[in-house]
Amino acid sequence: VRLVESGGRLVQAGDSLKLSCAYSGLILRDARLGWFRQAPGKEREYVSHVLWSDGSTYYSNFAKGRFTIFRDTASNTDTTVYLQMNSLKPEDTAVYYCAAGFAADGTYEWWGQGTQVTVSA
Repeated sequence: VRLVESGGRLVQAGDSLKLSCAYSGLILRDARLGWFRQAPGKEREYVSHVLWSDGSTYYSNFAKGRFTIFRDTASNTDTTVYLQMNSLKPEDTAVYYCAAGFAADGTYEWWGQGTQVTVSA
């Protein structure tokens, strides 16, 4: 199983950025594919997730209206999930992680290594 994020970089406030997460080695049918982030000195927080089965999407309050999550449906085992982030703010600066979860309690079992997003004022 591999989850590999990419796309993080230094941008200015107001810019847009698209993150990618390449998932491989998972049977995706019942998966929740999510994004989390962790800013320096803060707890990791939920950003968004998409259900592989029907494409339903969910967002944290700070992500609604600015971030969009979407997935590539070309394969049932390998996929790429994207996080399009618009109107970025300095407080969006964090390491962004993608994850995959299957448990009924909503936890995530598989994690990527993270990609750094830095938003300058």
